Amino acid sequence: MSRFVDRVVLHATAGAGGNGCASVHREKFKPLGGPDGGNGGRGGSVVLVVDPGVHTLLDYHHRPRAVAKSGTQGQGAFKQGANAPDLELRVPDGTVVLDRRGEVVADLVGPGTRYVAAEGGRGGLGNAALASAARKAPGFALLGEPGDEVELTLELRSLADVGLVGFPSAGKSSLVAAMSAARPKIADYPFTTLVPQLGVVSAGDDTFTVADVPGLIPGAAEGRGLGLEFLRHIERCSVLVHVVDCATFETERDPVSDIEALEAELAHYAEALGTSALGERIDQRPRLVALNKVDVPDAADLVDIVRDEIAERFGWPVFAISTASRAGLRELGFAMAERVAAARAARPEAEPSRIVLRPRAVDDSGFTIGADPQIEGGFVVRGERPERWIRQTSFDNDEAVGYLADRLARLGVEEALAKAGALPGCPVTIGDVTFDWEPSTPAGIAALLTGRGTDVRLENHERVGAAERKRARGARREHLSDAELAAGARYSSDHEIEE
Repeated sequence: MSRFVDRVVLHATAGAGGNGCASVHREKFKPLGGPDGGNGGRGGSVVLVVDPGVHTLLDYHHRPRAVAKSGTQGQGAFKQGANAPDLELRVPDGTVVLDRRGEVVADLVGPGTRYVAAEGGRGGLGNAALASAARKAPGFALLGEPGDEVELTLELRSLADVGLVGFPSAGKSSLVAAMSAARPKIADYPFTTLVPQLGVVSAGDDTFTVADVPGLIPGAAEGRGLGLEFLRHIERCSVLVHVVDCATFETERDPVSDIEALEAELAHYAEALGTSALGERIDQRPRLVALNKVDVPDAADLVDIVRDEIAERFGWPVFAISTASRAGLRELGFAMAERVAAARAARPEAEPSRIVLRPRAVDDSGFTIGADPQIEGGFVVRGERPERWIRQTSFDNDEAVGYLADRLARLGVEEALAKAGALPGCPVTIGDVTFDWEPSTPAGIAALLTGRGTDVRLENHERVGAAERKRARGARREHLSDAELAAGARYSSDHEIEE
C-alpha cells in the first residue's frame, strides 16, 4: 500500500531556449546569398495538471526535482530549432501551490486545471531575423533565454462537502465506513487514522462526500500532534460535524468540554487562516453534533443528559447515533445533505476564465535606474526588457555588444543615466553584467558599415581585424626580394598540398 503524502517541496526548472544561428548563405553563382540563420527553439515549461486518478503527492516526495528539456539551436538555411515539449506533472484535485514566502499562488481545483509553475525560456533570434536596412548581414545571433527556476510547496487539501472532527477514537472512521463504501482502518486505540479518508454518501437524491479527518487534540492549531497537518484538510469542507465519544473512559472529559476544546482550536486556526475560498471562516460554517456510541447503556444515559444542554448552548442540531447498530445514521445523513445543498446553492457559480489584458502605462519606460549599493558611484538598471537583452547577448561578439548598445539607447537607458548623474566610465550594472558606461549617439550609429562580428565603438577589443592582418602581411613582404617571395609562395602551396 502506497503512503499518503499531502505536502512536498518541488524544485522546478524549465528548459532554456535554443541559441539563434549566425549563418550566411553560400552557394555557387550566388555571391550575395544573405543571412540565413534560423531562430532557436523554445524551452519546455513545467506545468502542474490536475488528474482525478492521482490521490497523493508521493511521487514528488521521492523525486522532488523536475527539469524540462531545452529547445534546440537554430541552423543555417533558415532552419528553426525545435521547441521542447512541456513537462506535465500530475497532481491531485485540491492541490494548493505556495511560493517560498508561503503565499498561495495557485489553487488547483477541477480536473484538467493547469498551472505553469516554471516558464520555459524563449529561443534566440537568428541573424536572418536580425537583418535590417542598416545591418544587412549581421555577424551575430541572440542567445536563448534560460528557463525559470522556482521552489514551490505543494499542499493537498481534501475536497469534501462534510468534515468529521473529533478527538481520537471518537468513531469518525466507523461513521464513514457505516455511511459509505469507504473502508478506513478501524481499531481500538487512538490515532488509528493518520491520513484523511473520503467516502461518498447518498441521502435520498443527494450525494455528497464526507472526509474523516484524523483526530484532533488541544493545541492542534499550534502544531501539537500533527494538528496543522490535519486541520488543513477541513478548509474546503462546507459543513462540519462534531463526532463526540459518549462512552469514553476518561473521567475528566465530557461531550460539552470536548466540543468547546475543538471549537477553540478551530477558532485559533481560523484566525491565522482568515477567509477561505468558500467565502467564510472555518469557525463560521454550519455545524452538526453527532453523539456517538449510544449502543452502550452508559453512553445512552449521558446523551439524554447533555442533548438539551448542547442544543441550547451552541444552537446546533444534535443527533444520537451508533455506528455499531446504525441507529440515527439515516437522520444524520439527511441533515448533512440539507446543509450541503444550502451551501452549494449559496456558493457563486464558477465563471469561465477570462483573458486579462494589462497594457503598460503611457509614462512607463519599462526600467528604473538607481544607485548601486555595492559599488560607489555606480548605477543599477532594473527592468524586464534590459535584463532580458543582457541574457540574450553574447559578449564574445563585438557586433552583438554594439547591437545591445543600440537597443538600450533606443529604449532611453542612456538618456536616463545621463539625467541620473552618470559620468562616462562609471560602472553600470544590468542583470548579472557590470560594465563601464560610455555614452554614444542614440540612433543611427548602427548604420556604420564594419566587418562582420565587429563594431567601431568597441575600440578596446582583442580580436585582430582583416584590415590589420592585411597591413601586417604587407609590411612583412616589403623587405623580401622577388626570389624570396617566389620561394615563399612555393612553400605555401606545397604546405597546403601536404595538409
